[in-house]
Amino acid sequence: MRLMGLDYGDKTIGVAISDELGWTAQGLEVIRRSSAEKDLERLSEIVRDYGVTEIVVGLPKNMNGTIGPRGEICQAFAETLHEILHLPVRLWDERLTTVSANRTLLEADVSRKKRKQVIDKMAAALILQGYMDSQSKR
Repeated sequence: MRLMGLDYGDKTIGVAISDELGWTAQGLEVIRRSSAEKDLERLSEIVRDYGVTEIVVGLPKNMNGTIGPRGEICQAFAETLHEILHLPVRLWDERLTTVSANRTLLEADVSRKKRKQVIDKMAAALILQGYMDSQSKR
């Protein structure tokens, strides 16, 4: 049972995948957005290749907990994923995940150029890990 975590952005989609036991999340790749069809095709390939059974999409909420325009776009994307891939798609509060990923990379002294290349998949891994940790506490 593998889960896939997504950090859905305007230009990229960060992708993370869980280990087979669903304990840890690892950043997998960053998809450079081109068209909805190509994006969904690549995500479908990942689902097939890794045997993904559930998808977690980061939901950007405002700091007061409300959902703004970016959050609505992510909700619509999650619905599309569910309709096309026929898998459960969960939304997970992603507030400050990119900030946290950036801070971790800065502390690791990763160059600005490298940070830009990996920040989205690291944010996806944080989203997925947060979701999995919350499920294990239940």
